[in-house]
Amino acid sequence: MTPRHLLLGLLVALIWGTNFVAIEVGLRDTIPLVLVALRFALVALPLVFFIPKPDAPWRVIVGIGLFMSAGQFGLLFTAMHLGLPAGLAAVVLQSQMIFTLAIAAVALRERPTRMQLIGALLGVAGLGVVALGRVEADTGLGAIVPMLVCVAAGLSWGIGNVVARSARGANGFGIVVWSALVVPVPMLALSLALDGPAAVGDAFASIGWETVVSVAYTAGFASLVGYTIWNMLLGRYPAAMVSPFALLVPVVGLTAAALLLGEVPNVLELAGAGLLVGGVAVGQLRRRTARVDPPSVPGVHPIPRASQPS
Repeated sequence: MTPRHLLLGLLVALIWGTNFVAIEVGLRDTIPLVLVALRFALVALPLVFFIPKPDAPWRVIVGIGLFMSAGQFGLLFTAMHLGLPAGLAAVVLQSQMIFTLAIAAVALRERPTRMQLIGALLGVAGLGVVALGRVEADTGLGAIVPMLVCVAAGLSWGIGNVVARSARGANGFGIVVWSALVVPVPMLALSLALDGPAAVGDAFASIGWETVVSVAYTAGFASLVGYTIWNMLLGRYPAAMVSPFALLVPVVGLTAAALLLGEVPNVLELAGAGLLVGGVAVGQLRRRTARVDPPSVPGVHPIPRASQPS
């Protein structure tokens, strides 16, 4: 991986780590699935009228929208609504790396290297230590259900990562915008079924500054910027090489939650965070001969200057 792409992977980790604080703020006055619908409506509109459809089959675009967006964030927002703290959510969601490695190995025959497997094991150990620290500080069994919902979100993200590998050569920004079209209607329909029309109507009627700030950040930075970079990296490198960057997200998430929400990490959480960073470092150690040469693999076409968001 080139130094430039390495830095972009780190930028995604920073954006997605602070994203959990923005989600927590939005959930203070808006029910989760409505908040997801608002987020992706803003991602798609009005950009979908100006950004050409990416050069990818509809089944791939819909798959990314359903798994990487609707499934991941519908479950994540629900887990946080059920009481999973922002910092812990950032940790548990990284179960996606294991799902990504396993699914890519079976579906795409992308066999992880020995170092990637070691890095993944270190990452899993770190996740376990951080989770133990948070459960110990929380209510014990009361945290299990939200954590399982968040693990399901990680599974959905892992599936989405592998689906996105089929979008090689497509405009990453276009993928983000057009796949967002898949999200709002199913999320609103599901919210109507689960929460009821009265709760959905009240959510729209009582939108406050928290929701506005949350949707603006999660749509503008986490989705448009973060996922454009993420899809570009997945289009150039094997999924097993890209997914470890997400292990930095819980470190950023725990730090941001401590500074902005008062969620102070304990000793176990800090130890687990150290294992996570170590896992990322080990997972990036690869022989140069195993590297995918970007020029030989069609990457993401750059966005024309007139189409770039300001």
